[in-house]
Amino acid sequence: MLTKYSQYHLLFFAALLVAALLNLLVGSVQIPVKDVLAILTNQFAGKESWSYIVLEYRLPKLIVAFFVGISLSIAGMMMQTLFQNYMAEPYILGVSSGASLGVAICILGASLLPVGLQSLVTNQSAVIASALIGSTLVMLIVLTISQRLKQSATLLIAGLMFSSFTSAFVSVLAYLSTAEELQKFTFWNLGSLGNVPYNQIVIIVPVLMIGLTIAFIMNKPLNSLLLGENYAKTVGVNIKKVKFLIIFSTCILVAVCTAFVGPIAFVGLAVPHITRMVYKTTNHFVLFVGNLLIGALILILCDIICQIPGDQLMLPINAVTSILGAPLVIYLLLKRQ
Repeated sequence: MLTKYSQYHLLFFAALLVAALLNLLVGSVQIPVKDVLAILTNQFAGKESWSYIVLEYRLPKLIVAFFVGISLSIAGMMMQTLFQNYMAEPYILGVSSGASLGVAICILGASLLPVGLQSLVTNQSAVIASALIGSTLVMLIVLTISQRLKQSATLLIAGLMFSSFTSAFVSVLAYLSTAEELQKFTFWNLGSLGNVPYNQIVIIVPVLMIGLTIAFIMNKPLNSLLLGENYAKTVGVNIKKVKFLIIFSTCILVAVCTAFVGPIAFVGLAVPHITRMVYKTTNHFVLFVGNLLIGALILILCDIICQIPGDQLMLPINAVTSILGAPLVIYLLLKRQ
């Protein structure tokens, strides 16, 4: 007989499959279900344009939404447990701010370069590289600091200071930039799941899997940390090593997601809360699977909302996640007083 948690897992897995199929169906071009299934099984003999839309645009976007939803949700779960603060989120360490700073330097600082070099630093590859460099530098700084600080709360403050510093720097660059550069940077900040081709997905997925594997290994230490660091020490947890691995895993997940799709708001903050409310447990082995399923499900559903079926307009993913996530966070704040 299935346990209560297994029943929830199966329910969300089934919902995830339905949402994934629906995600492939919606868009400005209406493609029937049977044709989408035929395209996926390589048995389609209809319009070539339909095959291109499904295989080259919608399917990569679905894969990206799946892995980004998983990664941000798992990272959020780890941060909330590590800092013993349910309002913590994956971006709290400042890694996302580092990526934003890298992109700001690339896009907003382009006008300071000679005309011949401006086109080289503002293409998509340069933007992704700048985001990865910025997030990696902040990650290395945060990891170094985490080995010197004894209190997790102090690291939290350091992350907030990084975010404040990078925001101030971005503001200076924005003040000196042109309207066209500002618009491009704003579009990047709004996030996009649909601009990631297969040659980038084959890089993203293995790196995210490394971060997720480390996160899974941390489930047992995270269960111990629920009762405080002193208790974790008494049961043999190496606090310094565990903190390093948790932060390292979170930084990998956040850096890659932010670099390739931009900063996606509220998923890493709201999904761990939803998972705890549904499963009614603090066991991280259960919550890990729950966050994996619910995180992917919610981001895919948000992407479906972005499509507005039958219309040429497409909403930015950050707007939808914020509209759905902000009321939930406010509700949790009021509930916990």
